[in-house]
This record gives sequence, structure tokens and C-alpha cells, in this order.
Amino acid sequence: MTDTVPLVDFSPTLRLALLALLVALLPLSWVWLRQRGRDTGARIAALTAVTMFLTFDLIVFGSFTRLTDSGLGCPDWPGCYGSVSPIGARDEIQAAQTAMPTGPVTFSKAWIEMIHRYLAMTVGVLILVMAAASWIGARSGAARLPHSPWWATATLVWVVIQGLFGKYTVTLKLYPAVVTAHLLGGMFLLALLVMQHETWRARKVSVPPRLLAGAVAVTALLWVQIALGGWVSTNYAVLACSGFPQCNGQWWPRMNFAEGFTILRELGRAGHGGFISMESLVAIHMAHRLAAFALFAALGLLAWRLWRAGDPVLRRYSLWLCAMALWQFASGLSNVVLGWPLSAALAHSAGAAALVVVTTSLLARALAGRRAARTAGPAARERPAVPDGPALGAPAPGKAAS
Repeated sequence: MTDTVPLVDFSPTLRLALLALLVALLPLSWVWLRQRGRDTGARIAALTAVTMFLTFDLIVFGSFTRLTDSGLGCPDWPGCYGSVSPIGARDEIQAAQTAMPTGPVTFSKAWIEMIHRYLAMTVGVLILVMAAASWIGARSGAARLPHSPWWATATLVWVVIQGLFGKYTVTLKLYPAVVTAHLLGGMFLLALLVMQHETWRARKVSVPPRLLAGAVAVTALLWVQIALGGWVSTNYAVLACSGFPQCNGQWWPRMNFAEGFTILRELGRAGHGGFISMESLVAIHMAHRLAAFALFAALGLLAWRLWRAGDPVLRRYSLWLCAMALWQFASGLSNVVLGWPLSAALAHSAGAAALVVVTTSLLARALAGRRAARTAGPAARERPAVPDGPALGAPAPGKAAS
């Protein structure tokens, strides 16, 4: 039924854009009302915070869309059977649902997919406004930006790229590499907004160089693990291993890493065109599980070193990292032993996004601290020394030494 539907139909684009603008007016109005009497910079800062929050929500709802198999609830893009909403496509959806009651197109799945698109377009409008306001404020002098307006521009460019990933997720029928890239792109968008949010708040912390290098390494490992987790989810390999800590009753089950990590292949297919084997799905699952052990240990070590540093700010980050690591362990374990319940899967996705927020925030504040130290260093060297009082053993002012 869906094979006869044009994969790309731009006829509802203008109406979708107007709908996104109307929805975006809600958070924009809230920002304007909350920041009445404040300067342009304060309003951009508030808009950045709201956009960051909604992007986090978008990532979690995107996971909900994927986990409920709603990614093809509307088999075309950007609308739904050429309409703005499933209401206008009710006849087509009814026909598809009648033909396949448990298939990819149902009324509930169509609504889930379109709500995900509405939220994505709303975030896009907010970022467009954020970029425009940043350039206008910088050029007119109405706002003192703590960072270049090119940051907001880069964020706008990236959200457009994310839209293209969303398009190809649908038109390429949930191609695993594209879906995983879409997930990583959403996380990267969140990280960009966190960086800008932290610079607006002008918070910094002093982190020793070796500890900062460790934080960078742990963050890199986190991104690798998120990519592996996306690969597990998009290939539906969560239940390839039953039991914990063993997999299917074995410490090292049979696995086919070469086939499992063939990137350019369709969903459910191997690189040679046949169906993907269970050994390949086990390899995908085990790679994520083993990397999780490594990341859990790395997060624990980083949290311990942050706590040992003694700074109250770093100790708060230490507690956040410990809490998030335990959250991820509990939700990930629940996915395996409880048969991948939706609540645990959503909690796991939200935990990954929260870890991106925490680690990016830590790095942003640490880099701000390093910049402040470099700026203060030359000034301290150029400042003439002023003694607090006479040196020990020196004669008092007005008295000659005997």
C-alpha cells in the first residue's frame, strides 16, 4: 500500500512551516514575557535555555518514536500522505491499517511520527530566531554576546542537516546507518546548545590539565558508546542476548562482528543481501555491553578524581556522573532482563542525553576556566609588585638602619 506513496511530497511544506511557527510562538512568547525589561542578550540567553530543554525532549520523543515502531507511521516526508496531519490522511491510513493491522502505518503511529516532526520543526524555528537575534544583537550593539554569533549559525546549519537525516530515515525505510546518524546528530545538537548555554551563564571552574584530559577522554568514550547503543537499537539487537552478565548462558557466545558492523546495508539484511544472522546481532549487542563496562569504570574513575579535586563545583559534577552511571546501568540491565520494556528503554535514552549534558557542561566550564587563567596570567605578570609592609628585618619607615 505504501509502495505507491511518493516518498517526498513538498505540497504541505508551507502549511507545515506555518504550523511550526505557530507552535514556536508559545515558547517565544514565554521568553519575551519572562524577560520583559531585560536587554537583548538576556532574551537570547533565555531562548537558548528553552531550546536546549526542548531539544532534550525531542531526543527522548525521537526514541519513543523509534521504540514504538512509528518511524514509518507516515511513509512520506515532510507531511503525512501529502497532508499536514493524520486527520487529512485518514482515508489512506485507514486503508493501510486495514490491510496490515499491525503494520508500520496505523493512526497511533502516524500521530506519534507527526508529533515528532512538529517538535523538530519547532526547535528549528527557535534556533532560526536565536541565530537571527544573535547577528542582529552583535551588529547593532544591542547585545553583548559571550561568544561569536557564528555559534548560533553553526547550530542552525546543523539542525538543517538533522532535518535531512530525518527525511532519509523515512525515505530509506529506517536504513540503520542513517537512523544511527540521526540519533548522533540529535545528541550533537544538544551539545552545541549546552555549550552556548554555559557561555551565557558565564560559569567557569578551574580543572587541572591532567584531569581535564581525562574528562575529554571519558566524553569521547561516551560518544562511542552512544553510537554503539544507537546501532543496537536501530538493528533491534537488544534482545539478542538474554541474561546478565552472561549472554545466552555463555561468557563469550558465537558472534559475527564483520557482518554485524557492516555499515552500508538495509535493515534486517547482511552486506551480501541475505538476512542478517543471529550471530551478527549478538556481536552488536556484546560490543555495546563490553563498551558499557569500560564506560562505567571510566565514569567512576573520573567521578573519584573530580571529588578528590576538592572544588565544590567539581564535587557536584562527581555526584551527577555517579548518579547518571547508576541510572544507565539500572535501565540498561532492565532492558535485558525484563524483555526491553518501553519505560526502561526510554529511561536509557534519556540517561544518555543527560550524560551528554553533564559532560559537555563540565568541559565548557573547564575551558572557560582555562581561558580566564590565560587572560589573568599576563595581567598578573605586568602588574607591579606592591609590598604589604616592611620586610622582616627591614628598618621601619623614617628610621635609619643602625
